[in-house]
Amino acid sequence: MTIVKAAAVQISPVLYSRVATVEKVARKIRELGQKGVQFATFPETVVPYYPYFSAVQTGVEILSGKEHPRLLEQSVTVPSPATDAIAQAAREAGMVVSIGVNERDGGTIYNTQLLFDADGTMVQRRRKITPTHFERMIWGQGDGSGLRAVDTKVGRIGQLACFEHNNPLARYAMMADGEQIHSAMYPGSAFGEGFAQRMEINIRQHALESGVFVVNATAWLDADQQAQIMKDTGCSIGPISGGCLTTIVAPDGMLIGEPLREGEGEVIADLDFELIDRRKLLMDSAGHYNRPELLSLLIDRTPTANYHERSAHPAIDAVNGFDII
Repeated sequence: MTIVKAAAVQISPVLYSRVATVEKVARKIRELGQKGVQFATFPETVVPYYPYFSAVQTGVEILSGKEHPRLLEQSVTVPSPATDAIAQAAREAGMVVSIGVNERDGGTIYNTQLLFDADGTMVQRRRKITPTHFERMIWGQGDGSGLRAVDTKVGRIGQLACFEHNNPLARYAMMADGEQIHSAMYPGSAFGEGFAQRMEINIRQHALESGVFVVNATAWLDADQQAQIMKDTGCSIGPISGGCLTTIVAPDGMLIGEPLREGEGEVIADLDFELIDRRKLLMDSAGHYNRPELLSLLIDRTPTANYHERSAHPAIDAVNGFDII
């Protein structure tokens, strides 16, 4: 039976620096590899940092201020030296890595989850399908192409970010696609203790319904970083405090070990896949406990495109081997 050593990583970004944050992440990957970790989840958009400013500034302040342009400048292009560095660390550690980044594509930023296999190959790049509330001023929308689980060296991995865990159809897409480990990530150091409590409900319910392990990571802001954000945005400390819950959940919905609620560190646990089978013998939401003739999910996984070409001479183009729309 398969047993995977997994880590949920609570880590601070190096505020305002993509390069330094990637270097810190790569060091942590190598460190975890030394401990025998085979799979790790890092927090939501930890590279270069979560846009805390979007939660505390008005639209006019964001549009006229320096925080949004700075995030755009520091965001990650895929592929790039930043993704190459993470891939190299994953390859050297022999570890499957799930990590959240701010992805730059032209003039738009996306909340993106990257998944690297143990040989360093990037096997998934998915974008959060709908940024939440104030995040819509910062990030573009993803499409359905990433609503799928992916085979890796440690098993079949599904990924969702933050409030996507409040979307039952997005979660069911992961269940129906046979995920075995679910990588969940949230910002952390934000929105208070109530946010952490609701997060725990989300991830434990997903583990229970899907019958899989959930590896959940949140980021941590230290006192100096909080002070810097308060200085740069004019906010109080409340909105950038609390909300941390880095943990691993078993297929029966129970927490494995003690969650990490403050400070940097990681929660490490052995994931025994026999527990997945045992849970699904009782309740398999995408199998014997489902009624697909009554209830089913339709997913459009077509990647979106910003333009489509229509030929004025379809017959000639077809002869020359061009695709016709």
